[in-house]
Amino acid sequence: MKAAFFNANGPAKTVLQVLDVARPEPGPGQVRVRVALSAINPGDMWMRTNSSPEDFGPVGERNGRIPHQDGTGVIDAVGAGVDASRLGERVWIWMAGSGTPWGTAAQWTVVPSEQAVRLPEGTSDELGASLGIPAMTAHWCLYADGSPKGRTVLVAAGAGAVGHYAIELGKIAGARIVTTVSGPEKAALARAAGADLVVNYRDADAARQILDATGPVDRIIEVALTDNLELDLAVAAAGATIVTYAAQPVDPTLPVFRLMWPNLVLRFALFLTEPRDALLHAATEITSALERNLLSPLPVHSFGLDDVAAAHEAVENGITGKVVLDLR
Repeated sequence: MKAAFFNANGPAKTVLQVLDVARPEPGPGQVRVRVALSAINPGDMWMRTNSSPEDFGPVGERNGRIPHQDGTGVIDAVGAGVDASRLGERVWIWMAGSGTPWGTAAQWTVVPSEQAVRLPEGTSDELGASLGIPAMTAHWCLYADGSPKGRTVLVAAGAGAVGHYAIELGKIAGARIVTTVSGPEKAALARAAGADLVVNYRDADAARQILDATGPVDRIIEVALTDNLELDLAVAAAGATIVTYAAQPVDPTLPVFRLMWPNLVLRFALFLTEPRDALLHAATEITSALERNLLSPLPVHSFGLDDVAAAHEAVENGITGKVVLDLR
């Protein structure tokens, strides 16, 4: 099969190759998926530039790894202990490349059976591929400190992938959603996702706009804690939680007393180390939302497998929407 591959850290055009490698076979408890779309996340950039030697494993006759965690496809083989009725099932895939070199940037991948989740009839490959890390991170950020029902939740970067699904899953849960964006195009995407209030965080009075419209917020889902901490502190209610799911090059300086006085909670969230039961619960709830047509994709930008380096560069350059490799 053809697969994207890297066995050293570095720029996309330097280290990413497309090779012919042996097609994998599913082991016990696994399924093999013929990949339709392989989705790219910012975390895939981090893995490409920060993988350690122990992260590389045997891919055919080479040691290295196939990138990407998320995607969609059809199950075409099952391992021991997996019901054969799953053969031919369309699925969305999460965490394919965690603890294994077999990511989704290949014509086939193998994953534990529960990480290939049935894709409801009528759900597009584009929407299914957009889920995985973004939707499951959003779910964890919304629910790690209890249900967001009846709460006011501030979602930073509402036009980003995690922000998009935090808005949609938050509305499903019964939360009031405030979100920040950087311009009109992204504001339109956030409104389309269902945000109750959209504010440009570059406005000098962004905090006042939020407080006047909603009052203090109960939960903040944050992508850029270093940049946004002042805004977060300005709008957080007493006892609020700020949960951040991304790291920036420069760590924030924490004003401890200002966090302490209103009894704020500062939580850090990482998809790859999220509790397994929370991941499985999120997958179930996301699929339920798909069945009710309550989730939508961001604009999708498709690349061929041979253009994997250009696809990575598009993500690194901050393209709005979701970048996928089309292997159909």
